[in-house]
Amino acid sequence: MKKSFIIAGSLAIAAAFGAQESRAQGVRVGVKAGANLSNLAGDVTNEDRFENKFGFVGGVMLNAPLIADGFLSIQPELLYSQKGYKNNSSSVFGTYKYEGRANYNYLDLPVLVKIKAGGFFVEAGPQFNYLLNRNDKTVRTNNVTGTRADYNSGDYDLSNVNRFEVGYAAGLGFQSENGLILDLRYNGSFTDFTKDGYQGNDLRNARNSLFQLSLGYLITSR
Repeated sequence: MKKSFIIAGSLAIAAAFGAQESRAQGVRVGVKAGANLSNLAGDVTNEDRFENKFGFVGGVMLNAPLIADGFLSIQPELLYSQKGYKNNSSSVFGTYKYEGRANYNYLDLPVLVKIKAGGFFVEAGPQFNYLLNRNDKTVRTNNVTGTRADYNSGDYDLSNVNRFEVGYAAGLGFQSENGLILDLRYNGSFTDFTKDGYQGNDLRNARNSLFQLSLGYLITSR
C-alpha cells in the first residue's frame, strides 16, 4: 500500500509537470494550513454515537496551468491531515456511555482540476489517502455501576483497517493576485475504513468524511 501511494504521488507530480511542457512559465508551488471538521459516513452502526471532530491539515501544493490565461489548471497537493470522530458524551447505549475521541492521522494526495474566473475558483478531483496511525482516547462508563475504564485507548491495531484509501475532493475558494488562497473543500472516500470481513459492530461499512477550510499561499512564478 505504501508503494501504491508513492506511485500515485509520482504520477500526480509528473502529470502537473507534463501539463506544463507546453508552457514556458506558470508553475507555482505553495504551502497551506487549516482545519478539518471530520466524522464517519456510510452505513454506520450506532451512528448517533459519533460526533464531528476538529483536526489540523497542512502541507504543500503545486499548481500548473493547462491553458495560457490560468483559467484551467491542475493542482496536486501533499497534506498531513488529522481525521476521526468524537464520541457522544451525552448519549447512552445500553448500559454504557462513551466519552473521548479517535484521531486518524493521514497523508493525503488530492489531484485537483481547478477552474478560475477572476479571483474565484472551483476545484474537484480524485484523492489518495494513506493512514499513518490511529490513536483512541475514549473512556467507557458503566451507567449501572458507575465504573470508568479506557476503551480502545492508545495506539490502535491497524490490521483490520484499509490504510490506503481512494476518495475525492471538491470545493471552492478565492485566490488573490499575490497568491493568497482561501479554500473550502469537502473530502469523501470510496473505500471503507475497515477491511472486508471485519466483524466489529460500530466501524463496519464506515468511511471517512470531512469538511476542510484552509489558508494557503502560491509563490509567484518568474
